[in-house]
Amino acid sequence: VQLQASGGGLAQPGGSLRLSCAASGSILSINVMGWYRQAPGKRRELVARITSTGNTKYGDLVKGRFTISRDNAKNTVYLQMNSLKPEDTAVYYCYAPDKFTGMDYWGKGTQVTVSS
Repeated sequence: VQLQASGGGLAQPGGSLRLSCAASGSILSINVMGWYRQAPGKRRELVARITSTGNTKYGDLVKGRFTISRDNAKNTVYLQMNSLKPEDTAVYYCYAPDKFTGMDYWGKGTQVTVSS
């Protein structure tokens, strides 16, 4: 499975950004897709994840501000980030666990910077 992330960049506090992640390859081996993030000096943390049937889970720090969605026909997951805060600054990684092996697939990180 290959995960190709796009989006990210620079936003002002209170602004919005949208991330996309498209999966290709052995896509039948994945159910859950989502995003983690890692800020400098901090451990990687869950941002949000979604199953193929639309069940979602969010990290506590982004609840109510971020929305994860999925287009199964395009094998793509989206992360709409609103009301951005400077503490959302991090490298965001798309991920998908293999439902058969338990192995995690990761996309290349995309930088999100929130600054005035």
